[in-house]
Amino acid sequence: MNTTALPLRSTILAALLAGAIFGGTAQAQANAKVVAKADAKAELILTNGKIATMAREGEFVQALAVKDGKVLATGSNAAVLKLKSADTRVIDAGGRTVIPGLNDSHVHVIRQGLNYNMELRWDGVTSLKRALEMLREQAARTPEGEWVKVVGGWNEHQFEEKRLPTLAEINAAVPDRPVFILYLYGLGFLNQKGIDTLGYDKNTKFKDGVVELDAAGRPTGKLIAKPNALILYSTLAKTNTLKRDDQLNSTLHFYRELNRLGVTSAIDAGGGFQNYPDDYGVTLELARAGKLTVRTSYYLFAQRAGKELEDFTRWMTLTHPDKNDHMFYPNGFSAEGGGENLVASAADFENFLEPRPDLPASMESELEPVVELLVKNRWPFRLHATYGESIDRDLAVIEKVNAKTPLNGLRFIVDHAETITDAQLARISKLGGGVAVQDRMHFQGEAYWKRYGEQVRQMPPIRRMLEMKLPVGLGTDGTRVSSYNPWPSLYWAVTGKTAGGMKTWRDQDVLSRHAALKLMTTGSAWMSGEEKVKGTIQPGQYADFIVLPQDYFTVDAERIKRLESLLTVVNGKVVYGAGPYAPLAPQLPPVSPGWSPVATYGGYQNR
Repeated sequence: MNTTALPLRSTILAALLAGAIFGGTAQAQANAKVVAKADAKAELILTNGKIATMAREGEFVQALAVKDGKVLATGSNAAVLKLKSADTRVIDAGGRTVIPGLNDSHVHVIRQGLNYNMELRWDGVTSLKRALEMLREQAARTPEGEWVKVVGGWNEHQFEEKRLPTLAEINAAVPDRPVFILYLYGLGFLNQKGIDTLGYDKNTKFKDGVVELDAAGRPTGKLIAKPNALILYSTLAKTNTLKRDDQLNSTLHFYRELNRLGVTSAIDAGGGFQNYPDDYGVTLELARAGKLTVRTSYYLFAQRAGKELEDFTRWMTLTHPDKNDHMFYPNGFSAEGGGENLVASAADFENFLEPRPDLPASMESELEPVVELLVKNRWPFRLHATYGESIDRDLAVIEKVNAKTPLNGLRFIVDHAETITDAQLARISKLGGGVAVQDRMHFQGEAYWKRYGEQVRQMPPIRRMLEMKLPVGLGTDGTRVSSYNPWPSLYWAVTGKTAGGMKTWRDQDVLSRHAALKLMTTGSAWMSGEEKVKGTIQPGQYADFIVLPQDYFTVDAERIKRLESLLTVVNGKVVYGAGPYAPLAPQLPPVSPGWSPVATYGGYQNR
């Protein structure tokens, strides 16, 4: 396999393309013809589908053919079946909607693979009562010495009770195993056993964060980020980790979970406590064994404050992009990429429970040499930037570097951009950059409005970005703040609603379903330089697609957030199947360790 698009083998005549529109005339469908070379027979054909090509809005075809991991042809059943041979696998879509595989342009997939089997996920749970029951049940099967952990992807507004758990409830549910619960980017909860295990007391201090004490000076179990999440992430890092074999198993099962949700590509944005190259070894091992089922590109996230330039300089001597030979690669470009954290002083955090932080005065002098190094070496880069105040300073640094060493087409991404201004969008456009947006406001909209009041401007201003023809990719920022499930992100994009149902966008700002899906297919592909080979269902594109149980384009909007895939195909191979397609899916080894929450509950609770 190779990232470059294989030349289409001259198998399809213009007559086929003329009849490719499922919504076109019956005569055009009947007249479509295929003339194929003997060696161009399809390996897989999907028939009887409502296949959204995503090349144009409203364009649907009945069938598609796959060869060598690429789409070979699209069109009517009769036309595409001309590519069938005795060895061709034919799958009947049964009239169901088929869309390109979803591509999350900002997710922490590598880190989550190492941890997935350890974590109890409250993502999608609809009542606090059930969440606490799951906590109690999991503690009963967790061995002595292991932690019970809920690490992000939820908020109180998704619960019927519309509130957070109390420390008393957490302690009552689990008195005898250490518990750590992460809430968004702002709070952590430890039960008493967790406090004792860590040895936290009145003398435990963090540079950014507070260990809450009771009247007697004892830790209550609440950890408060002020404003960044160092206290939360460093506490989490003190809990247990999986053994190497279990990490391999965990990554396999997390990728299968993403396939279940329709994800076929992901761009890993690095993350706190995710060190290169050590923490990338498990995914690389699976990639070399041909076991990855999500095309994974990644950026390198600097971990050592004040040593970022040193790290990036060293990484440039270590990395050797393999052009996606194993579906795991630095990114779709010809070099590595830096971000989302380039220097610690440039990170502005998205803790809406606390006031907006001001970046330190040293930020520019620390960020400039790193950006200059990346530009000189033609490394694409991305910057975590929530607030317009931060983005203004970030762009000034990029513009200064550009004046000395022109970007000249080198891509960069501003991540998040909730309060970015029109003037800043124009500056990004002039520099040739793009914006990666996520559904963080779906999970934190209520918190933002409580602090800053009702908002009129769309946050982030996706509609304005599209009007200005900026590259925009849609994602989740899973797994610790938002959930890794892409469907709530698509739901948010077409409704403007939070997880609690509060509408935060004006009617004119919500996106059409085609526009939202385009952002999570071709839009996200731009972020890894792959927009020419993925994101649509057309000849020559990667054969990455999913079959849905309901029609995304017409189903009631409230059902979008609970969609999942019935059949997921990556690189022309079935990687996930459910219902009538379950027998087609390859088997995974059982979840390990056996006490893993995933073995009992799975991941996202959308069933």
